[in-house]
Amino acid sequence: MKIVIINCGVGNVGSVKNMLKKIGHESVISAEISDIEKADKLIFPGIGAFDSGMERIEQLGILPVLEKKVIENKTPILGICLGMQLFGKSSEEGKKSGLGLVDANTIRFRFDDTQTKLKIPHMGWNTTKAVKKNPLFLDLEDDARFYFVHSYHVVCNKKEDVIATTNYGSDFVSSLCKENIFGVQFHPEKSHKYGMRLLKNFVEVV
Repeated sequence: MKIVIINCGVGNVGSVKNMLKKIGHESVISAEISDIEKADKLIFPGIGAFDSGMERIEQLGILPVLEKKVIENKTPILGICLGMQLFGKSSEEGKKSGLGLVDANTIRFRFDDTQTKLKIPHMGWNTTKAVKKNPLFLDLEDDARFYFVHSYHVVCNKKEDVIATTNYGSDFVSSLCKENIFGVQFHPEKSHKYGMRLLKNFVEVV
């Protein structure tokens, strides 16, 4: 099996590779079209600004091969943090259109007067709550804990795409799935045993 971690220069690619190695899987860090074409599983980490992420995808010229692999060939892909946000149509953080792989938009956290003590970004450990069964969360008990760092969150326009939520002021989408497209707002590569289990599920089960 060839696992390709897409390297757009906007993600913790080394940390993801190291975590995969801990669970017994080798992977390739690359933004080469030839590597993406041969991938059995794709992982798309991302941190930073929405427009910067889209600009890097455009500069690297990988959008056509991504669309072919994900939409036509149904190759499983996992977006992490900004990577998941880029799967949607747009973000309040930027002006560019997203990849449009999922019917979703990204918005900034907003809190009312009773929640003013909540800080932005949402940073640190938090629990997830499964909305429905999905192989990505196999053997992860309800209220598994993951590490988050983000100021924006995804809003899915189709409820059936939501597989887990997290509460920070209110419930937000912390994981989604549309067919072969998976996304997590948290960082599994920084989430110890829970992150290891999630990545193992993505590689071995989905």
